[in-house]
Amino acid sequence: MMEGEAAYEPPTAAPTFSYDEVFPALPESAPGAQPSSNQMGQWNNKMRVGSSVVTQVFRVPYEERKLDLSERFGEGDSKGICHDIMDETNAHIEISQSKDQSLTFLVTGKQSAVLEARRKILTHFQTQASTTINIPKEYHRFILGKGGNKLKDLEKATATKISIPPTADSSDKIVITGTKEGIEKAVHEIRVTSDEQSKQAYERLDVPKVYHPFISGAHNDNLTALTSETGVRINIPPLSVQKDEITIAGEKEGVLLAKQRILSIYNEMAKKCTTVSVEVSKSQHKYVIGPRGNTIAEILQETGVSVEMPPSDIATDTITLRGPQDKLGQALSMVYLKANSVRTATVGAPAWIHKYIIGRKGANIRSMTQDLPKVHVEFTVINDKEGKIKIEGPPEEVEKAQRALEDMVKDLTSKLTFEEIVVDPKFYKHIIGKSGVNINRIKEEAGVVINISDNDGKNIIRIEGNQEGVAAAKKELEETVHKLENEKERDIIIDRRFYKTLIGSKGEKIKEVREKFNQVQITIPGPGDKRDVVKIRGVKDDVDKCYKYMQKLVKELGENNFVLEVPIYKQFHKYIIGKGGANIRKIRDETQARIDLPGEGEKSDVITITGKKESVEEARDKIQKIQNDMANIVSEDITIPPKHYNSLIGAGGKLIHAIMEECGGVTIKFPPAESNSDKVTIRGPKDDVEKAKQQLLELSTERQLSGFSAEVRAKPQHHKFLIGRNGVNIKKIRDSTGARIMFPTDKDDDKEVITIVGKKEAVEKAKAELEATIKEIDNIVESEMRVDPKYHRHFVARRGEVLHQIADQYGGVMISFPRAGVTSDKVVLKGSKDCVEGAKQRIEEIVQDLESMVTIECVIPQKLHRTVMGAKGFKVQGITQEFDVQIKFPERDNVNNGKQEGEQVNGGDSRTSDTIRITGKRENCDKAKQALLDLMPVTIEVNVPYEYHRSIIGQKGRDVREMMEKYDVHIVLSPADQRLDVIKISGTPACVAKAKEAVEERCKQLEEDRHDRQLRSFELKLEVDPDFHPKIIGKRGAVITKIRQDHDVQINFPKKGDAEEHIITITGYEKNAESAKEDILKIVNELNKMVKEQVSIDHRVHARLIGQRGRAIHKVMEQYSVDIKFPRSTDPDPSLVTIIGAEDNVADAKEYLLNQTEEYMQDVNEQMELQQYTRHPSRTDKDAAGGAGPGETGFVVKGAPWEQPQSTPNTSSIEDFPSFGGDNQGSAPTTSGPWGPRR
Repeated sequence: MMEGEAAYEPPTAAPTFSYDEVFPALPESAPGAQPSSNQMGQWNNKMRVGSSVVTQVFRVPYEERKLDLSERFGEGDSKGICHDIMDETNAHIEISQSKDQSLTFLVTGKQSAVLEARRKILTHFQTQASTTINIPKEYHRFILGKGGNKLKDLEKATATKISIPPTADSSDKIVITGTKEGIEKAVHEIRVTSDEQSKQAYERLDVPKVYHPFISGAHNDNLTALTSETGVRINIPPLSVQKDEITIAGEKEGVLLAKQRILSIYNEMAKKCTTVSVEVSKSQHKYVIGPRGNTIAEILQETGVSVEMPPSDIATDTITLRGPQDKLGQALSMVYLKANSVRTATVGAPAWIHKYIIGRKGANIRSMTQDLPKVHVEFTVINDKEGKIKIEGPPEEVEKAQRALEDMVKDLTSKLTFEEIVVDPKFYKHIIGKSGVNINRIKEEAGVVINISDNDGKNIIRIEGNQEGVAAAKKELEETVHKLENEKERDIIIDRRFYKTLIGSKGEKIKEVREKFNQVQITIPGPGDKRDVVKIRGVKDDVDKCYKYMQKLVKELGENNFVLEVPIYKQFHKYIIGKGGANIRKIRDETQARIDLPGEGEKSDVITITGKKESVEEARDKIQKIQNDMANIVSEDITIPPKHYNSLIGAGGKLIHAIMEECGGVTIKFPPAESNSDKVTIRGPKDDVEKAKQQLLELSTERQLSGFSAEVRAKPQHHKFLIGRNGVNIKKIRDSTGARIMFPTDKDDDKEVITIVGKKEAVEKAKAELEATIKEIDNIVESEMRVDPKYHRHFVARRGEVLHQIADQYGGVMISFPRAGVTSDKVVLKGSKDCVEGAKQRIEEIVQDLESMVTIECVIPQKLHRTVMGAKGFKVQGITQEFDVQIKFPERDNVNNGKQEGEQVNGGDSRTSDTIRITGKRENCDKAKQALLDLMPVTIEVNVPYEYHRSIIGQKGRDVREMMEKYDVHIVLSPADQRLDVIKISGTPACVAKAKEAVEERCKQLEEDRHDRQLRSFELKLEVDPDFHPKIIGKRGAVITKIRQDHDVQINFPKKGDAEEHIITITGYEKNAESAKEDILKIVNELNKMVKEQVSIDHRVHARLIGQRGRAIHKVMEQYSVDIKFPRSTDPDPSLVTIIGAEDNVADAKEYLLNQTEEYMQDVNEQMELQQYTRHPSRTDKDAAGGAGPGETGFVVKGAPWEQPQSTPNTSSIEDFPSFGGDNQGSAPTTSGPWGPRR
C-alpha cells in the first residue's frame, strides 16, 4: 500500500454534526488590538503601493432607465453609446442587464476618466431631472474655481450638468441637470461653498452620518424648527452624499445656539442608540422607503428609530434599524409590515398579444383593474415573441388581477394566432395600394391585423387574428407577392412636350391606354418633375406589349410634332395668308401641317410650322416659294475690314439695327470674331439689299468711322412724329445733313435718348434741326374740326380703339368727341401743331372712307349660321380682317313665321332671321359675301358597313370627335335600332371631300384588321401529362414566356383538377401555333426519357442534405442534372425522397445522397449517445434508482436556525441581538479564528 492512500473501510452511519461546529462564529475585533502573528501580512502592508487605475460599479434601476427604441438590450443605440463614451474618456465599460431590467455598469480606468465616463453614462441611460437654486452672484466665481476646474470636478463627481449664468447676466439662478441623487449631491456642495464665502459666522460640525436623521427629524421637522428659532442656514448632506459634515451659517449667536442644539441631539442619541439588521428582499426596499421617503419618515416619527437603507447600486438585502433599544421591536414590525404590504406577481404572455390585453386606448386593462385601484400592471417585452406582465399591489388584489390576466392570456392564445411572411420591401407600395386601399380591404375581409415592417433588415409582414382570417390573409398576400415577383418594370423616355398630348383632355387618352393594358401600371412624371422617364410596370407580357405600343405612340407624336421656324419678311406675310386665307389654308390642307404666324402687334417675322417632318419641310418650301415669287430675295457679300465691325455694329447694336430697319428689315450677318473673315452678308429683297450695301460701305470708310456723335432727348410719344410716316421726316434730315440718326429700341433703358452719328458739322446740323422740331412739337395748340355725328360712333366704339391708334401715331395728341346725348359735330384736338394737323388729316381720311361704305345683305338659312361662323366665330373673323368689312348676323329667331323648307335665298323671298348684313367698301363687301356663301355646308352619304360604325365612333366617341375636329365637318352615324350601312357627313365641300376620303381609308384599315384577327384566332390543342406542366412553364414562367415571345402565340394551361387538365391550348397564327407545338413536344420528349425513383432517407438528416436556404440540394441537382423532391410534413412517409432525371443521373444522385446520409447518421447517433451520458439526473431519476445508495445517509446538521421554532425576535435579548466587538470598551484578547487574525 502506497503512503498517503487511505485503506478501504466499510460504510458506516454518517456522523451528526452540530451547527456551531460546522459554522463557528466569527471572532470579535477589539479596537486598538494589534495582531501578534502573520508577520508576512505586516510586511505586505508596509509594501502596499496605491494603484492609479480604479474600478467603479453602479446601477441604473429599471424605473429610472431612459429606454431606447430597441426592445432588446445590447442592440439599438446602447452598444454604440458605450463605445463612443469609451473612445471619449479612455475608460473601459462593461454593461449587463438584470432580470428586473435594471442596468449595471462596471467602469475601469483612471480616476478622472471613470468619473467622466460615469457622468456621460448616466446622462444617456438614466432619466434626467432639473432643478434651480439661487446663489448670490458674487459667490459664483468660487463655485467655478480657477479656469472652471472646480465646477468640472463637481460635475464629474456628481454626474450632473451645472449651468452658471455668464458674467454679463445679472441672474443668480444656477440650473443643475442630472439624476435625482446627483442633483442632491451637487446642491449640497454648492450650498456649502456659498456658505463658506458668506461674511456671517460659519461652523462645520463632524457628526456621524448615521445620526443625521435624528437631527433632521421626521419630514425635516427638527431642522425646520431649529432654523426658524435661530435664523441660520443649516446644511445637512442628503442621504446620497456620504459625508459626516454639517455646516451652519448665519448670525454668530444663532450659529452658536444651533451648534449647541445639534451636538446635544447627537450626544444623546449616541448614548442610547443600538442597532439591529434585518434581511428584506431588494425588490421590496422601495415599499419600505415609500414615496419620497415618507414611510421611513413615518417610522422615525412614530418610534424614533432611523431606518438605514443600503445604496441602490449595492446588491445587498440588509436594512439597518438604529434607535432606542425599547423602540426597535416596534420599528422592526413596521418595516416588515411595509415590506409585505405590496406583493409582486408575474404572468407570462407572448409579447404580440400584449396589445390585445391592453385593448384600444387601454380599454381592456382599464376595465379589468377598475375595481382594483391599488394594483399596478406593467408590460415587459423580452424579445420578439416572449414577454411578461408584472403585477404589483396588495396581495388580495394582486391575486384577483393575476387570475383575470391568466384567464385572458389563455383565452387569447387559444383563439388568436399569427403568421409572418418575408417580402421584398420594393413590393410594399403595391401590397398597401393607393392610400392603403389594398391592405385595408384584406384587413376588413379577413378581420385581421397586418403590420408591415422592415426594421433591423427584417422585411416581414406580420398577420395577427383568428386562425381562419390569418390563413385567408396569408394566402391572398402570398398570391399577391407571387404575382408581383412575376412582374417587370420598363422605362421609356418620352419628351416632356408630348406629355400633354399623351395624357389627353381630362386624361382620356392615357386612360384608354390603361384600359387596353389593364394589367399594367403607367406612371408619368408630374408637372413639377423634370424627368422624361415614363415607367411601365405589370405582368411581363403585358408590359412588353404596352412598351411597344407606347413606343409607337411616341414615334407618331415625334413625327407629327416636328417644329421648324421659318423667317419670312413681315411685308410678305399677307401674301402667304392670301385672299380670304386661301393660300395658308391651301398649304395646310396639302401638307397637313400646322402653320402659326406672328400677331399684328408682334415684331417677330418668324413663321412656326408643326407636323410631320416631311410635311413641315414641304410647307416651308411652299411658303418660301411665295416669298421668292413676290420679291426678288437675294443674298450679297461685301468686303469690310474686321477692325471696323465694332464701330459699324455700334453700342448695343443700335447702329446696325437702325440700318436693318431702315432698309426694309434686311438681314446683315457679320462673321465670327475668331474667323478673321472680312465678308459681311446682306440678305433680303434686291432693292433693300442694295440700299443696305450702300450705307454699310459709306460707313466703313475711315472718314465716317472716325466721326462725331451727339445725343438729343425727346419724349417717347413724340418719336413717331419725328420719324414721320414711313420715315419721311428722319430721311429728310439725314439726306440734308449726311448724319445718321438712331432712335432707342424696346431693349434700351433710356427711351428718350436719340443718338446722332457722323461728321462733326453734320451731327451739329442734324442736332439743331431735331431740337427745332422737338421745340415745335412741344408747343401745344388746340384746334377744332367738324365731323358728322353719324360717324362719331366709329371713332369711340370699342373703348375708343380708333382714337387711341390716331393718338399713338401723332405724338400723343388728345382728341375729344362730344359726349353721348349731346347733339354736336365739333371735335376738339389738343397737342403740338404738327401732330394736331396730322391727326385732323387722318380723321378726314377715315370719314371719307366711311362715306364711301355700303351695306349689302347675304341670305343664308339661320340653321347654317353657326356652321358659317365657325368655332367662336373664327371663320367670320378671318373674312372680316381679310376684306376690312363688318359682318352682322341676325338675332336667333325661334318662330318659323309660316315659312317652309325650300324658300328662295339670295334672290328670292327670305326671312329676316336668315339675312346677314355686310358693311364696307362696295368691292370688299361683294368679296366677303361670296366668301360667306362658299362656307355654306353640304351633306353627303358614305357607304360604311354597320359593323364598322362602333370602331369609327371609338371609345366614348373619341375617334369620330377627332375626325370632326380635324376636318371641320359633322358626322352622323346610323341609329342602333335601324342598323343602316350609311354615314352622313356635313360641312363645306372641300372639308366634306377630305372627311369622306378619311372614312373610306378607315374602313379599309378595319377590314384588314378583321382579316388579321381571324388568322390570329387559330386554336391548337395539345395533350401533355400534367406532371410535365411545371417543367414546360419553367422557373417563374421563363420557359413558356420564351416560347410565347418567339412564336407570338398565347399558350393557356388548365387549372389543376380540371376535367381536361392534360390539354394545353395554343392560340395564334396557324404557322406560329405549329412551331410552338413543336417546341413544347421537344420538351415533353425530353421529359419522357426521364425516370423517377424513390429512396428512403432518414428524415433527421433532410435538413442537412437541403442546406441553408436549399443551397446544398440545389448544388446536387445542378451537378447531376436531376430534380429532387423531399416529402412534406403531411405526407404519410416522412423519409421518402423522390429523384427525377435521366436514368444514369438518377443513379449517381441516389448513390451520392445515400453516402451523405450514412455520414450524417453517424453524427446523429454520436450526438444521441452523448446526450444520454451528459443528461443531468432529475428527481425522477433518483426515485427510480431507489433513493440513496446503501449506507448513504447524507450530511446531517442539527441545531441549525431553520430548525428552531419561529417567533418574533426579542430585541432586548443580548443572545438574539448580540453587540459587536467594536462596542466593548478597553482592550480585548486577540483571537485567531478559523481564518486567522483579522487585519
